[in-house]
Amino acid sequence: MQTVTAVAHRGDPYRFRENTLDSLRSALRLGADAVETDVRLTRDGVPVLLHDGTLKRLWGHDRPLTALSADEVRGLTAGGVPTLAEALAATEGGRVMIDLPGAPSERAVARIVAVARECGATDRVYYTGDAPSMLAVRAADAAAEIALTRTTLAPARPVLLASIRPHYLNYRFSLLDRALTEHVHRSGYLVSCWTPDTRRSMRRLLETGVDSITTNRVDVLNALRGYTADR
Repeated sequence: MQTVTAVAHRGDPYRFRENTLDSLRSALRLGADAVETDVRLTRDGVPVLLHDGTLKRLWGHDRPLTALSADEVRGLTAGGVPTLAEALAATEGGRVMIDLPGAPSERAVARIVAVARECGATDRVYYTGDAPSMLAVRAADAAAEIALTRTTLAPARPVLLASIRPHYLNYRFSLLDRALTEHVHRSGYLVSCWTPDTRRSMRRLLETGVDSITTNRVDVLNALRGYTADR
């Protein structure tokens, strides 16, 4: 059995709506080592779980999150969009990877990091996103665990890596092969990737020696890595 971290992308979206408490809980029941979720701020500065900038795709309301208060979001979604604090409580000690989409400001990132701290979840939360967002995370928490998103094969600048101090380089899965994985390992970083959903892609990635895979089908990944959830 290969040791690889199985990260559930937005929870268990094949069974439950993504980024909801039911989705996160289901992923953990299936044996995910961590759940990945997207976090943005409402108009009044409350971190909530939402990938898109609006409520249209998932909730049918073409309203930008930045124009809505947390109470308004709760009303429009019947409580379906949880706050980060609610998600951290619902995951009951499980690992949580927080993705920061939408080019958040330094102030927004600092607020998200502060909520994780206020919830006593600093030791089980880690962060992923682009370089500006991860620089803001590092400024807010010198000890934060970071997975720096990479969407190109171009090497990250050494000065950037020295400033962010990531634990993982987090690649789009189609970019990875064994040579790249071995190079990243020799450079002193772990390798994570997103978001393969077919058995063929997951099997190939396991063969490259990656350390972490983020997928929408964590049950399939668990079967490939020889893990059976205790349900």
